[in-house]
Amino acid sequence: MSKSIFITGASSGLGKVTAKLFASKGWTVIATMRRPEKETELTKISNVHLFKLDISDKRQIIEVVEEAEKIGPIDVLINNAAFGLMGPFEGTTEEQLEQQIETNFLGTILVTKAFLPFFRKRKKGTVITITSSTANIPYPFVAVYAATKSALETWTEGMSYELNGFGIRMKTIVPAYMQTNFGVNAQIVSHQDYQEVFDRYITAMKADSSAKRDTPESIANVVYEVTTDNKKQLHYTAGDLSTAEYGWLQKEGIENVIETMNKRFLGIKPTE
Repeated sequence: MSKSIFITGASSGLGKVTAKLFASKGWTVIATMRRPEKETELTKISNVHLFKLDISDKRQIIEVVEEAEKIGPIDVLINNAAFGLMGPFEGTTEEQLEQQIETNFLGTILVTKAFLPFFRKRKKGTVITITSSTANIPYPFVAVYAATKSALETWTEGMSYELNGFGIRMKTIVPAYMQTNFGVNAQIVSHQDYQEVFDRYITAMKADSSAKRDTPESIANVVYEVTTDNKKQLHYTAGDLSTAEYGWLQKEGIENVIETMNKRFLGIKPTE
């Protein structure tokens, strides 16, 4: 009997690539997205089922999870849906902040909560949440995004205690920036008093983006390995860049990392 996987945010990038990879391995894939009517690739794969899901819609979460379980018992949940919010914190509206937190954090934990009764009853299940290396290495102008990802790391650790006795495994996968449209699709906010330093950061980031980055395909392979490794490991760095950043953090410590990031992206010297 084939296993089943439920993936949020499967319309593009890592979510879509992961859905295609698991389908190619014979898994039954429940791929969710906000606008499934626009999807053309996944509809051609017989063992992929598309569902409309906005994870900020609490009622829809319950309904979709129940419908997915009717197709077959879900073995693995991949919490992938998220969106980016970039720019000066003072430039964000309350609505943007609420959307960021409700989507990236609250929506993710509510999707998980909806699956837990099914997992507990079967005494098995794996919850894998895609976080971000920004939870380890802070970048300028994405403080709230990084905070939601850091919160998911800590939430995963805490939940591992509660769920261990029920045979449910909690894991996170921690990629860095990938070759996707995520940054292009991010909401960009502005504030005139920060414009000069923000422009400096964007210029540095564009120059930095010329460096080789991990592909969604390579990270999807990590997702598959983590899903099938039968380990109780909680966190997995994914890709060369994330691994290098984590090693840098472990070696230098957060204060030195932030000092270097200030120089690298903002041109700020320690004495400033």
